[in-house]
Amino acid sequence: MIEVIGLTKSYGGFLAVDDVSFTCQPGRVTGFLGPNGAGKTTTMRVMAGLTPATRGKITIGGLAYRDIPNPGRHVGVLLDASAQHAGRTGREVLMIGAKTMGLPESRVDEMLALVSLTPTEAKRRVRNYSLGMRQRLGIAHALLGDPSVLVLDEPANGLDPAGIRWMRDLLKQYADRGGTVLLSSHLLNEVELIADEMILIGRGKIVAQGDKKSLLAERDGGTLVTAVDTPALGSALADAGLEVTPAGEGLMVAATTLQVGQVAADRQLVLTDLRAADGGLENLFLELTSDTQRDDITQGAPA
Repeated sequence: MIEVIGLTKSYGGFLAVDDVSFTCQPGRVTGFLGPNGAGKTTTMRVMAGLTPATRGKITIGGLAYRDIPNPGRHVGVLLDASAQHAGRTGREVLMIGAKTMGLPESRVDEMLALVSLTPTEAKRRVRNYSLGMRQRLGIAHALLGDPSVLVLDEPANGLDPAGIRWMRDLLKQYADRGGTVLLSSHLLNEVELIADEMILIGRGKIVAQGDKKSLLAERDGGTLVTAVDTPALGSALADAGLEVTPAGEGLMVAATTLQVGQVAADRQLVLTDLRAADGGLENLFLELTSDTQRDDITQGAPA
């Protein structure tokens, strides 16, 4: 388990992280989201013992990172896939980690196979790796010691669609075995698919946290619905006292999907589409971090 308690980090007069507190539980994937400069990487660097906190503390399994014996056996960290010795081969990078942690050479072979780096690729120098290959190598290094906690900063950056799906399945299986995962990513759709818990940070402060279902439910924007007989459905919804407005070929209803579905069932109307109109995680993210965005997002703007 990861516990962040009152974490504050300042650089001179700049407050990068401001009194942040959260917990990451075993068996769950926690998504750590925020715009560039929000404080995600700083928090993770403090977590991994690379940056000292100004105030507060972070413990992993009840201990600060620096106090964990042989920490690579307990905490797997990937903060920057490009921060690897460019002159060494991928296999050498893992061999050094294995020797440091007291692991057998066979563990290196297992990890190379796990992340699908071939024997030929493993012999290439890291400077000749693509970003996606460096990410795979970084994930292999994070998993090398069979840790119970993973701290990953943008691990999908540079991966192709197949690689992103592979990583998603890997982290789900890891959490299902009881592992704790803290995952920072700008790929909001991917986080929405994999995360059990979400923490949203902006300007160094937590702006929302909780499980995905409750966070999205709190900001329900209504329901989008279409039916075989959409005009009849519109009349039925209006008769039920619900606010209805046209939306493309369907209707926007100021009600929950359950309420709309119940009206349709009572009138025996066949629905062809029924979904929440909250826009998912992306809209939640933009709403809660709107004052930190560099770009002005205008509805209906041309692509």
